[in-house]
Amino acid sequence: MNIFRDPVLFVAFGFGAGLAKKAPGTFGTLVGIPIYLLLAAAGPAFYVVSLIALTLGGIWICQKASDRLGVHDHQGIVLDEIVGFLITMVAVPLSWQAILIGFSLFRLFDIVKPWPIRIVDERVRGGLGIMMDDVLAGVLAALVLLLMRIGFGVP
Repeated sequence: MNIFRDPVLFVAFGFGAGLAKKAPGTFGTLVGIPIYLLLAAAGPAFYVVSLIALTLGGIWICQKASDRLGVHDHQGIVLDEIVGFLITMVAVPLSWQAILIGFSLFRLFDIVKPWPIRIVDERVRGGLGIMMDDVLAGVLAALVLLLMRIGFGVP
């Protein structure tokens, strides 16, 4: 499999990050950081519109990649981690502290998969299932990050 020759697989694999031998999801999330910085610099309206487009497009891309690979949720597919991290960061101002905390929270929820993330991960198939557990992990991480900012003044 050469993901660099197939645009769908190239994007689904996070521009190559999903090829990491260990922790491809973490490397995929790292790819989300420069994308976050670009989107955050463009302003909140552009960020939200882009996030919606990436989420919807991600469902399609993850489905196509899954079909091509013959595996429901191949570990190399990390576009869902990228989108999940972008969801995590949607409601906080840009700071290195927010990036570090948001990254850590998202990875924690994506790995541990607390309720209802685990249920979605186990029961929803296809591109929607690949994306939705990370979307939910991103929403949960965003809520915790926002509560930390409001309640404790964390940047």
